[in-house]
Formats: sequence, structure tokens, C-alpha cells
Amino acid sequence: MAKYTLFAYFRSSCSARVRIAMNYKSIAYETVPVNLLKGEQLSDEHRALNPSSSVPVLVSLEPGQALSDAFRVGQSVAALEYLDEVHPEVPMLPPSSDPRGRAIVRSLVAIVASDTQPVTNLRIMGRVRELGGNAEEWNRQLMTDGLRAYERVAEKSAGKYSFGDQLTIADACLMPAVWNAERFGIDLSQFPTVHRIAENLKAHPAVAAASYFKQPDTPEELRVC
Repeated sequence: MAKYTLFAYFRSSCSARVRIAMNYKSIAYETVPVNLLKGEQLSDEHRALNPSSSVPVLVSLEPGQALSDAFRVGQSVAALEYLDEVHPEVPMLPPSSDPRGRAIVRSLVAIVASDTQPVTNLRIMGRVRELGGNAEEWNRQLMTDGLRAYERVAEKSAGKYSFGDQLTIADACLMPAVWNAERFGIDLSQFPTVHRIAENLKAHPAVAAASYFKQPDTPEELRVC
């Protein structure tokens, strides 16, 4: 049986997506911290794992296999889909008999993972500052736009979670986006559907265990029990 290792950073929303999915599916994994603030993702060692110089990197290591030969996924959404295909016992997508439902979930994923997070991440914030802009205000505006779009789609599909009452890969993407929005002081009450889903997600053990503040590399001053 393959052994999973997740190269991640505690406050990386992309890393948190994969943690949520693996926790939800009860998949054991080892975390290898990669400190983004120290630039560890830019090292030759990490680039050999992920040419994009980013986290997470999900590694599936077979017994006796060298890390350099292991199967690796260096994009979070691809990792979510891979895990759902390899571990279908606890699905995070609607069944193949519901192609419209699957499209809705994937659309919600894309609102976060394609439209919002890539333009509000650490690298972009640094570039905004280099150009003389206010990176925090930049993030607040773009995160607000993303959550507004998510709200409009999810208000038609949501039950307890983003798509009915089953936790999906959309929720695995939404929750870290909400954590980031809260960090930047965005008032979630303007998005009642998102706010309700997020409150339900916060109560889920798989989500709680994936919190930024409960990881092996979480600084002591930020750690919560």
C-alpha cells in the first residue's frame, strides 16, 4: 500500500484543501513542512519535487521506492481529484450519473482555485508591494469578488454544505478561502450562504483538524488546541 507524504505550509490555503480531503477520507499521511516565508519552496530540492516551486506536493510512495521515483501531484485541485478517484469509498464529488452536479461542484472549485486564490497569494502580494500598491486592500477586494461569485452559485446548490448535504471538493476549497477572508477582515455576513456553509464546515472534525493553527509547523504563538 502506498504511503502518502504531504509537503505543505501551515497557512497555505492550497495545502489546507488537501488536508481537509485526506482527513475526510481518513487517509493517513505524513506532513513535511515547507516554510514559504523563508523561501524553502524555491530550493533546488523542492523544485525537484515540484517545478512550480509551490505547495502542496502530494507524494505517493510505494514500499521500497525512492522519493525521486515516487508519484507526485504538485497542484491541489489535481490532488483532490486524484484522491477521489483512488479512494472512492468516501466520495467528494457527486456520482458520475449526475454530470450537472459534478459540473456545479467543479465550477465552485474554480471560483476559488482559479479566479481568487492565484491573484491573492503570497507571491502576488509581494509583487503588488513592489509596484507601490496596498497588498492587503488588493486582497480584500479580490477575495470579496470571489466570495460574491461563490455565493451566487452556491445559493442555488447548497444544503448543509456547498452542494447538498455531502462535503465535496468545493468545500475543501471554500473553507481555506474563508479562513483567508477572515484574516483580512472581510465581513462574511454579506454572503449568507457562504457564511452558513462555513459555520457548518468549521464544526466538521476533518475541517477542524486541517486548521492553519493545528499543524506541525504552526508557530507556537498561533497554535490552538
